[in-house]
Amino acid sequence: MKMRAAVLEEFGKPLVVQEVDLAEPKGGEVLVRLVACGVCHTDLYTASGTDPSGYAPTVLGHEGAGVVEAIGEEVSDLAIGDHVVTLFSAQCRECDHCASSRTNLCLAIREPQGQGYLPDGTARLSRDGEPMRHFMGTSTFAEYTVMPEIALAKVTPEAPLDRACLFACGLTTGIGAATNTAKVDAGSTCVVFGAGMVGLGAVVGCRLQEADRIICVDLSEERLELARHHGATETMIGGDEAVERIVETTGGFGADFTFEATGNVGVMRQAVESARMGWGLCTVAGVAGKGETLDVIPRFLITGRRVCGSSFGGVKGRDEVPKLVERYLAGDIDVDSFVSHKLALDDVNHGFELMEAQDGIRSVIDFA
Repeated sequence: MKMRAAVLEEFGKPLVVQEVDLAEPKGGEVLVRLVACGVCHTDLYTASGTDPSGYAPTVLGHEGAGVVEAIGEEVSDLAIGDHVVTLFSAQCRECDHCASSRTNLCLAIREPQGQGYLPDGTARLSRDGEPMRHFMGTSTFAEYTVMPEIALAKVTPEAPLDRACLFACGLTTGIGAATNTAKVDAGSTCVVFGAGMVGLGAVVGCRLQEADRIICVDLSEERLELARHHGATETMIGGDEAVERIVETTGGFGADFTFEATGNVGVMRQAVESARMGWGLCTVAGVAGKGETLDVIPRFLITGRRVCGSSFGGVKGRDEVPKLVERYLAGDIDVDSFVSHKLALDDVNHGFELMEAQDGIRSVIDFA
C-alpha cells in the first residue's frame, strides 16, 4: 500500500512528508492505522544527528496509537479493530529478561530493531523499490505502520487515542521511573529535575507512590506551575546552587529519591549530589548527547548514594501500559493537560520548533 509519511532524509534537515510504500504484515506482525502520535524529544534527538545510533533515510516517530487493520499469521493476542499503543520497548513474555522482574528490556527483537529492521531482518517500508529502515521498530510519523505483535499494547477503546499515545514513551517513562525503577516509598522526599514530559511523569509517579514531599526543579515558571498541578508540593528554579538549596531544605542530608529528566549531564550530576547520604537513590531517565559522560565524585557513592538508569520507566509494555491507561480513565492521571498542540502530519517540523522553544509539553499529530 501507499501512504504518506515524514521521512528523515538527512541529519540536521527538516523532515520531508512524502509518499512511501508499506508492505503487508508477515508472520507475527500487525498493520496499524495510526490515529495519533506524539512528537517526542527522541525524534528530534535523532533528526539532529546527535544520536550515535541514528540512521537515515528513515520514517521517524515512536509515540503512536491507532487501530489494528490487518494481522499476519501467528498473531494470537490482537484482532482487527483492536486499539493499540506502539511500544519501542517490546515484551515477548518468553526471553530471560521478560521472565525476570529485574528488567523490562526484552531481548527478543533488540538486535534487528536497533539496526532499523523488523524481527526477520527485513523492512516493510520502501521507496521507489528501495527498502527504507524503520525507526525504533515503530516509524509512527506515518498514516500506517507494520510492527511485531509483541511491540503493541492493547488498550481499552474507551481511551481517546490522542491521549493514549503519550503512554507510548514520555509519560510512561516518567511514571515508571518512580513506580517501577526507583519504587518510591510512601512518605519519602523526592526531587525531580526537569518539568518536560518525562519529568512531569515522574512527578505523577511520585504522587501515585504517596511521597510526602515532591520538589520539582526547572528553569520555566510555567512548567513548574504545571508540576504543581500534577502533584509537586514545592518547586524550584534550577541553577548552579540547586544542590545546595535542596540539601538545605532537607535538613542537610538530601532527598530520598532524585530523578533526572533533562538529558543534561551537568543536571545529572546535580541529581546525584542531591540524593540523601546513606540511602539516596538517583534515577537517570534523560538521554545525554553523543560522547557525553557523567562525572560523579566517588565519595558521594561511598557515603551511600546509588545511581541507576531507567529505560521506558522499567515498564513491561504489553502488561502495564493498558493499566496506566485505565488509571488515566479513572482520573488518577490528568493526561489532557499535557497535550498542548494538535498538528497535522504536514506540520511535523513545526512540532520540533515548538519543542525547541519549550512551547507547551507535547504536540500531538492527529491523522484523522
